[in-house]
Amino acid sequence: MSALPTLPVLTHSGGALIASPSRSVREQVVHRLNGRCRPVQQALGGADALAKLETGEWQVLFLDRCLPDLDAEELTAIVRRRFPGIQVVLLDSDGLQPVIGDESVKDAASVAADHFPAPPHMVHGPRRVEDAAMLDPLPGMIGSSEAMQRVYRMVRLVAARATTVLIAGPTGTGKELVARALHTLSPRSAKPLVVVNCAAIPEALLESELFGYTRGAFTGAVQSQLGRIPAAHGGTLFLDEVSELQLGMQAKLLRFLEQKEIQRLGTSEITRVDVRVLAASNVDLASRAARGEFRQDLFYRLAAFPIELPPLEDRRADIVPLAEHFLACMAAAMEMPCPSLSRDASRILQAHAWRGNVRELQHVMERASILIENGNTIEAEHLFFSGPRNLVRMALPSES
Repeated sequence: MSALPTLPVLTHSGGALIASPSRSVREQVVHRLNGRCRPVQQALGGADALAKLETGEWQVLFLDRCLPDLDAEELTAIVRRRFPGIQVVLLDSDGLQPVIGDESVKDAASVAADHFPAPPHMVHGPRRVEDAAMLDPLPGMIGSSEAMQRVYRMVRLVAARATTVLIAGPTGTGKELVARALHTLSPRSAKPLVVVNCAAIPEALLESELFGYTRGAFTGAVQSQLGRIPAAHGGTLFLDEVSELQLGMQAKLLRFLEQKEIQRLGTSEITRVDVRVLAASNVDLASRAARGEFRQDLFYRLAAFPIELPPLEDRRADIVPLAEHFLACMAAAMEMPCPSLSRDASRILQAHAWRGNVRELQHVMERASILIENGNTIEAEHLFFSGPRNLVRMALPSES
């Protein structure tokens, strides 16, 4: 078995990481690298690989398509965002295929393909969610569509860590539900989850709300207040609508994220706080940071592990199950029988644009459950949607 030739992209300036659940695959790659770059480390899966990528200088990631915890293409996308200088080569039964890097990387991978024949037992890993094992929905969430399966996988991948997570997605897609699931599935679940809506608290009060204050710190401070951040000690702080923070408050939040220390208003005392931070935004924070409307250093701190929630129109397989779930919840609250959806009503729900996403669907079903009075079936005539000026009825889609 010949050694891997000297390659310009495999130098001693950075290490190689091999991620595969197969010991024989990892050992074969280590053997054929033959000391061309150091260090060489091994990872058993996607979570293990991400943890190791955080702790060293790496130049190449050899990635098995068949991972036990994360789809290889999804992990590749994460690496592209967080570690743009790392080359990624996918391993499968057809050999090695370059994914990230310039032409020199492609040349290196093509050479490596000649020297890394895939072992006979290697098979293609799951390239699509429907090819992989179906994951159960997160706590409090409904849906089994491909788009949501990716979200479930990402949440379970990062839940056990202290990594800061940025939950992005349009209004009404369930960002707070994801934050609560991250807390519930984490080792911090027995400690508080403190939610702060950054858009709902006036700018002049936000600092005192987050960090706390002592009696007499300002006019009206008749007693000391702990603050939302220290109240979350040992647990999770969820900053909803974080894009609404003003630049001055962004600087103070950045300092807290870097130092894990706070100073209450009215005192010089510094207090260390152990808090895992989650943030959510319904706007593109990266674009805002590029325009100077949001601090880039804070953005990178918050987006250590981004999770993107899909709009409802991208998960149409979940629309009817979600509608039935909302109907069941409302019926239980009213202690009434749960109505069913007619075939025409289901077709209309699946055809609607859903600009308000899951929240809009919930409101539509609430209106429908009221309009049927004592009926037991929701028909097309009971479905009304919020238009620009008033409520409009959706036209029944054609059978074609």
